[in-house]
Amino acid sequence: MSNKMPTFDDLMNPLLNSLFALGGSGSIDEIYDKVIEIEQISEDISSVLHSPDKSNITEVAYRLAWARTYLKKYGFLENSNRGVWALTKLAKEKKQVSPQDVVKTVRDADKLATKPNKKAKNEQIELEDIDAPETQGWREELYWVLTKEVSADAFERLTQRLLRESGFVQVEVTGRTGDGGIDGKGIAKIHGFMSFHVIFQCKKYQGSVSAGDIRDFRGAMVGRADKGLFITTGTFTPAAVKEATRDGAPPIDLVDGEQLAEKLKEFQLGIKTEMIEKVTLDKDWFANL
Repeated sequence: MSNKMPTFDDLMNPLLNSLFALGGSGSIDEIYDKVIEIEQISEDISSVLHSPDKSNITEVAYRLAWARTYLKKYGFLENSNRGVWALTKLAKEKKQVSPQDVVKTVRDADKLATKPNKKAKNEQIELEDIDAPETQGWREELYWVLTKEVSADAFERLTQRLLRESGFVQVEVTGRTGDGGIDGKGIAKIHGFMSFHVIFQCKKYQGSVSAGDIRDFRGAMVGRADKGLFITTGTFTPAAVKEATRDGAPPIDLVDGEQLAEKLKEFQLGIKTEMIEKVTLDKDWFANL
């Protein structure tokens, strides 16, 4: 098991190996989990955040973004608008790369494409696969608000509102009652026919939720609900994800900070999306009058 933080170029071949193991393509989360598994990266390393005060992206995930970007420019990876990454024909033929060659080739190409009066941005990661630069700001601002400015009580009320917007009924906040860490409960309605009693925990974390946290939550919910739901502003360690879906144990659904942000955006809870109107003139239309 690795107890050393890998560099972004160290992650290039493990990234390729993970995609081969996933059948040639995978989402960012799938790739991340598979790399952690293949490289046996310890929980201590995988839980380190890149910038704790700004986002919940782990350092390993951040460096994997470097690796994806370089391998894409090198012709070994391609990605869709939905964030699914896939091996190219070249990658399937070559299977492995020399990280040093990748870095040199990509940086040399970047230098040629950079105007003479501009400094080459060789040391700056391109995070188009995590979020576009022009949209990343709202996530960082939301993360700051939720972790620094919103109280624990307010975060529980926000979770209650979010669950109601998502179709839950009879949602109650029961936090701060010495109830074994359970913050609330509700009933999830499925297409108006089926329902599941759900107990939830919502925590403001600036780090990663561990497998021990999941076990403690499960211990509090056993025999009291059909499912558990754990919502956090932070992330979940790979061990926590495995624990949440462990065979023979009551299932627990996990919602991390990134998913929480997307849901708040979807339901416009404290987040407004503005569409910019673009007006163009159709000269041919006028010519045909």
